[in-house]
Amino acid sequence: MAGKILGITMGCPVGIGPEIILRFHQGQGEGASFTPVVLGDYGVLVRCRDELGLALEIVCWRPGEPLKPGAVNVLPLSDLGRHLHWGQPDAATGRAMGGYIETAVRLIDAGALAGMVTCPITKAALNLGGYHYPGHTEMLADLCGGGDFAMMLAGGRLRVTLVTIHVGIAMVPELLSAATVARLIEITGQSLRRDFGIEQPRLAVAALNPHAGEGGMFGDEERRLIEPGMALAAAAGWQAEGPFPPDTVFHKAAAGRYDAVICMYHDQGLIPFKLLHFEDGVNVTLGLPIVRTSVDHGTAYDIAGLGVASPASLAAAFRLAGEIVVNRQRVAGTG
Repeated sequence: MAGKILGITMGCPVGIGPEIILRFHQGQGEGASFTPVVLGDYGVLVRCRDELGLALEIVCWRPGEPLKPGAVNVLPLSDLGRHLHWGQPDAATGRAMGGYIETAVRLIDAGALAGMVTCPITKAALNLGGYHYPGHTEMLADLCGGGDFAMMLAGGRLRVTLVTIHVGIAMVPELLSAATVARLIEITGQSLRRDFGIEQPRLAVAALNPHAGEGGMFGDEERRLIEPGMALAAAAGWQAEGPFPPDTVFHKAAAGRYDAVICMYHDQGLIPFKLLHFEDGVNVTLGLPIVRTSVDHGTAYDIAGLGVASPASLAAAFRLAGEIVVNRQRVAGTG
């Protein structure tokens, strides 16, 4: 049974994580391939359920115990009480959300979970709680022993991966190199094969500058950095086309010509992605030894507790995590 359980970390206890978890369980049909277990705060979930008037049973669960069908099975990892205020994170909520993530990784390593799906955290509170990372992705990479990792945003029409992630835009050119571009092409291609079952990935590379630099008139990073990186990747057996002007490449990918777009910086990839997949986008951490997907939205403190948050991204993330587990088992010959 452990091989069919996916852990859902609750994220920030005073954000929309508790609500979307409950809404997700409310819509969870019978016969799903994987069963969710929530790593979070039992009392906060009960409070959220009662405030929203949802008819859901919430039960405590421990690894090794049987799951209760039809209920919200929760591994209680914090006890923040019923007196928290929606939308007001602090050091205590930061420690709690960090603890949920750490425990999920340990349980995957122990074989109690097949993978994890994460609800949104706030980086400021995570740091207040003593976890000094710029985000989920970097924290998970550290917990898994470092190594190469990357962020993919995946949806039905578009997938994007990012050469640079959570850095100021002024730092992007100095962080680009032929090696970093080649590295991301390889990680993306490997993931499309192993995690998505695409044997011959079709990759596109976005330029950094308008019109792909227009022959050097608007910048020469394409000639100096991106094209040499593509050549290195090609020598390693990976085929990618480009670099394409950023104002055309996403249209081509969304039309089905490419399986993923290699992007140079965070907003270059996320703006077109969220335009298409604001409700159902999924954040996937590539290069990890464990399966991790996430909602592609934030804590939404402005609507926390109001009963209007959508579970669509969480449902998509849960579904994709299960598909990746199955694909990895197939590749490994264990499925």
